Amino acid sequence: MRPVTLAATQMPCSPDSDANIARAEELVRAAAADGAEIILLQELFETPYFCIEQHSGPFALAQTRDDSRVVGHFAALARDLGVVLPISFFERAGPAFFNALVVADADGTLVGHYRKTHIPQNPGYEEKYYFSPGDLGFLVADTRFGRIGCGICWDQWFPETARCLALQGAELLVFPTAIGSEPEDPGHDSAGHWRRVMQGHAAANIVPLVASNRIGHEAGARLEMTFYGTSFIADETGAILAEADRETAGHVLATVDLDAAARLRESWGVFRDRRPGRYGAMTTLDGRLPG
Repeated sequence: MRPVTLAATQMPCSPDSDANIARAEELVRAAAADGAEIILLQELFETPYFCIEQHSGPFALAQTRDDSRVVGHFAALARDLGVVLPISFFERAGPAFFNALVVADADGTLVGHYRKTHIPQNPGYEEKYYFSPGDLGFLVADTRFGRIGCGICWDQWFPETARCLALQGAELLVFPTAIGSEPEDPGHDSAGHWRRVMQGHAAANIVPLVASNRIGHEAGARLEMTFYGTSFIADETGAILAEADRETAGHVLATVDLDAAARLRESWGVFRDRRPGRYGAMTTLDGRLPG
């Protein structure tokens, strides 16, 4: 057996970065006190979700990985508590900007760096204005408590993300997220769809999964959104083990056995019976093969 206790957190974010960092630290400390070993915070938790609208001001928030206040703070917290923390941050790299994540191991060492691969562009999610597509490839990080495969928000809608991470040896998938209402369609609620897509990734790849989403109401100059939380942990069959509600800040916990999940993956045959040579259509945008 190789049990690991996971936590998914969620919280509202304000324009006060100090308050956001303090609130996130409280969540991490509370989850660690309850026995969590891998704790996931949501996407871009240092600030409000500034991508609601296009405006040049938020570029001033970006920092290099080495200079990032939130990275340094939570890497030190991971070391102090002996927990693993994937840390989402707004990265400046020369003239480029990325929606990025690093993994702090339980000794505070940074063991992985990821830049979001899939960048959305919809009303309320104007990310192509702010971020370049990631150029570091999909990340699987070795940590004290297991091999973590990392995506960020929109990445989680693509089965290719989860499959690539599983093929690279991920024993756990983590997806920090910022998703809520759709400004162009206020009556649409994607919460159930959002969760079922990721449950399918867990089940298809036979890998447990953690997703952390923000909560609260945030507004730009013209548009506003309500984030719907519902952060959750799923086991390797996609079954939800723990789930948060739509409005309450806090954390949920679940323990999974990574060895049991590995045995099921090995016995089920989904990787043995793959036919990569038949999947050429997936390497194209329109599905048409040459000739």
